[in-house]
Order: sequence, then C-alpha cells, then structure tokens
Amino acid sequence: MKKVITYGTYDLFHEGHYNLLKNAKSLGDYLIVGVTSDYFDRLRGKFNVRESLMQRIENVRATGFADEIIVEEYFGQKIDDIRKFNIDIFTVGSDWKGYFDYLHEYCEVHYLPRTDGISSTQIRNSNTLKLGIIGNEKVLDRLLDECTFVTGIEVVGAFTDLKGYDLEYRSKKFSSLKQYDSIEALIDSTDAIYINLPLSERDAIIDKVLDGKRHILTEFPFSTSVLKTKELLNKAKDNNLILMEGLKTAYAPAFTKMIAIARSGQIGKLLNVEANFTQVLGEELSNQVRIAGGSVLSLGAYPLLAIFKLLGFNYKKLDFVSYKQNGVDILSKINLIYEESMGSATIAINAKAEGDMVVSGSKGYIYVPAPWWKTEYFELRFEDANKNQKYFYKFEGEGLRYELIEFQKCINDGVESFLMSHSDILEEVKVLEAYTNEHNVTIIV
Repeated sequence: MKKVITYGTYDLFHEGHYNLLKNAKSLGDYLIVGVTSDYFDRLRGKFNVRESLMQRIENVRATGFADEIIVEEYFGQKIDDIRKFNIDIFTVGSDWKGYFDYLHEYCEVHYLPRTDGISSTQIRNSNTLKLGIIGNEKVLDRLLDECTFVTGIEVVGAFTDLKGYDLEYRSKKFSSLKQYDSIEALIDSTDAIYINLPLSERDAIIDKVLDGKRHILTEFPFSTSVLKTKELLNKAKDNNLILMEGLKTAYAPAFTKMIAIARSGQIGKLLNVEANFTQVLGEELSNQVRIAGGSVLSLGAYPLLAIFKLLGFNYKKLDFVSYKQNGVDILSKINLIYEESMGSATIAINAKAEGDMVVSGSKGYIYVPAPWWKTEYFELRFEDANKNQKYFYKFEGEGLRYELIEFQKCINDGVESFLMSHSDILEEVKVLEAYTNEHNVTIIV
C-alpha cells in the first residue's frame, strides 16, 4: 500500500483545497492529511485564520479524500510523521516548490499544481476592513507597524484636533496618513475606527462614532464612568456594532492558555493572585499623566484583567493605597477580597518593582515572569518539583496584532469578544470609578 501525506491550514475551504486533496489522493492508496493547529499557525505568522481547528478538520473530512486526519503542531513534525506512518510520498502545492526538497531523504516529494485565481488569502481580503484612526498618541506608531502583519485591514486615514496637543508627541508616521477634516468625513470613509485619544476625551468620541454606525477599537482603560460605559456598550449592542477595548494581554495566546490551565484545577482551588506592572517613565511622566492620569488609571486595567479572569467579579471588598507626588499617584496597590480568595496588584508609573505574576492554588502555583503582560513563558510549580511543568508561547511583536485580529474576527462573526467581553470592560470601569471617587482609598504623600 502506497501512503501519501500532505499538510495545510484549509481555512475558508475552497475549490483549490478540494483539487489539491483530490490530486494528493490520486498519488497513492492511503492519504493522511495534516491540519495545522491554531497555535502552530500563529508560530508560522498566520494570524488571520478565520475558522476553528475543528471546523477546518471537518472541511477536509467532508471531501471524502482523507483516510486519516492528524493535527500539525510543531516545526519538524513532518519528518516525525513521515517516519511514524511509513510515508511513501509527501505532497504539497506548487507555490512551495523547492521548499520541502529536504524531505527527499525520507520519501518522494511531489509539488502539485495550484488552482489559479483562488486562495484563502484572496477570500479574506475580498472583504477588507477599512480602518480609520482618531488620535495620534505614540501608540499609533506601534499600531501601524502591527497592521502590516494582519491581512484584510486597510488603514485609510486619520483625524485629530491638534488643539492642546504638544507636537513633540505626534506620531512619526501620522504625517504619512491621509488627513481628514472632520470625524464625520473619516466615518464616511471607513468600516471601523481605532481611538487613541486621552482618557478624558474618549467617552464623547466613542459616542459620536457609534452614532455614525461604525465599529470601535479603543485604547485602554475604557472609561472611568460606569454609567457612561453602560450607555456606550448598550448603544453598540443595539446597533449590532463591535465595541472593543484594546488591552493586548487579553488577546495574547500565552495569557489565554495560562488562564485556561489555572481555571482547570491543575493547581487546585485558586486562592490568591498577585500581579504587578511598574514603570519608571521619568521625562515621559507628564505625558502619561496627560493621557490617562496616574498609576491606577494608566496601568490598573492589566492586573484587573488577570484577577477577574482568574477569580471572577464577585469580590466582597475593594480598597486602594496610593503614594502621590504633586497630586499624582505614581505608585498604588489595589486589593480585592473575595469570599474564599484574594487578588492584589502593585502598579506604578514612576517607581520600579518586579513585574511578575503569581497565581496561588491549594495544590501548587503558577509563576509568570516579568513582563507577565507580554506572556511568553509560565510555569506550574508544586511542592514536589518533579511535577513542575513549563509552557512556552511566542509573543509576536508589540502584541497589538492580536487585538486587531480579534477585532476583525468579531466584526466578521457579529459577536463581542469573549476574551475581553463587555462584562470584563464594565467590571474594570467599576474599579477605576471607585478610585476616582476616592472610595476606600488611602493616600500616602
């Protein structure tokens, strides 16, 4: 019996996929098809896969050509699979011609002709998301760079009212964007808007863009007003619009994996979460205060995300301790007390501490080294060190591509993100509002 193996993502299954599998099957008697896992696709730089792994497997199974379907999960697996399954022929599309010649050492290699005029990338790009930008803070440089890694998004231009802006903080890339004279003109030319204005201006602009019936990705924190946040989230829902907060950690693969493992019970009952995020901004301090205020408003969204994802929203007590200079909280602690657990965070915009996270459980704990908000590695640790487990996941670039991909996916699917849901946003704002209203805040000066 002659065995053939081929691999692919098989996203948005189309005629080209069908023809390739049909031709692969004709090369032998038994066809094994490897379908790439979501994580492996990200490792290879494929961030825009639309369909789930299970759906893509079903796409392949439905053709009837595959005698066996496996999941491709790591670099080098092709050699392992060829040996494991005693493969006679490896085959793949001709756009990879020459790339897999190294497999000649293990089996025959065939490059099959591709179907002209169709590809998954073309299908994705046929409905390109036209993105506009309101604001020109420094994060804009990073966002524009990250957009180049996400297919199907076209940045069409930007609008900013320069009154009150120090031109020193203008994006280097801002001048290269098409400039719109008004928000209304920008809205008319786009499908969605990214907002990176100072916190004090965001609520009004979000409201205005929602009135224009456009999807929104806004920088964190979302707001400091619970009432206004409810109004905006409800308006978005009522108009079938995606309104999403751009807190990159929420969408990062390693962070979501860590949350899933912690909630699975592997370290037992979750008892305590300690998450720290500190910076020494120095000369940049005044600019950060202008954008979002002190430590709680600037950075609190990150540890709150981790605490809420791990312990939930039903805390019984919330309090703060802040060290202030010239009326600005440059270092703060947030404490949340639950019925049977607790969460705490140390955050600072002009002081430094270890930026790690520890999730304590009744059987063991999870350690995430600094910077945990760019999670790439974490470890499960137990009393018996032989049971320790280490996990490694690549954090690509600045991480903004993850939120852009999720934003695009939510728009295409017509559903809010479960990674950073409206409930997550609202609970974050409740804490920030409590702080701004000086509820249970101890001040050290």
